[in-house]
Amino acid sequence: MSNIAKIFIEPEEIINFLKTEMCLRDIYQRILFQRIINSTAAIRGVNVTVAEIEAEANRQRRENHLEKATDTITWLSEQLVTPNDWEDGIRNRLLANKLAEALFAQDVENFFSQHRPQFEQVILYELIVADEKLAQELYYQIEEGEISFYEAAHQYHIDEECRQKCGYEGEVYRWSIQPDIAAIIFSIPPKHLIGPIKTEKGYHLIITEELIPAELTVNRYQEILNQMFQQWLVSELE
Repeated sequence: MSNIAKIFIEPEEIINFLKTEMCLRDIYQRILFQRIINSTAAIRGVNVTVAEIEAEANRQRRENHLEKATDTITWLSEQLVTPNDWEDGIRNRLLANKLAEALFAQDVENFFSQHRPQFEQVILYELIVADEKLAQELYYQIEEGEISFYEAAHQYHIDEECRQKCGYEGEVYRWSIQPDIAAIIFSIPPKHLIGPIKTEKGYHLIITEELIPAELTVNRYQEILNQMFQQWLVSELE
């Protein structure tokens, strides 16, 4: 057992600390969410079996390389929780997942179909400068092959971190881009120079490497399901 676990802290001290760290409201809300989950699951007959808890516990043991029972006990004591606490936490998470499935699984595909364009992605490179004249000059230099887009971004981008990445923004969702700019980006084939486009940040030159069509992958399904479930919890609390 770690030395920390041997030091007793009054519950009131923990609460006061959470208050000073501005964390108490979040913890309070999560407790209320769990109450909603428990009561709704009971009404709908949603439950978690012992076998499901054991399967998830074994998965966590493998993930944390806990080969022996003593390794697990040591790990739990370092987290200041008992085996029962651990199993309760596993049950709560599994119950939330199963309830989310019971409530919204049938709605995920429909939501995705209705909002499919917003889940399109693009691999994006961007160059932003503060001066319109410079943006125009760079546009023509890139078009004429006097400098590559990536070299220009490395030299002229207003953001130092973006300069180091030669303007690379990564895989970007359509919904995260300003609608009028997204309309332009997704209407032009990859590898074509776009811009200059003026925003509050400056003048943008953009080039796309690849347009990624929207697909309802396992991860995206889970993202949508979680979002629906969280919105439902908030509405139930209110």
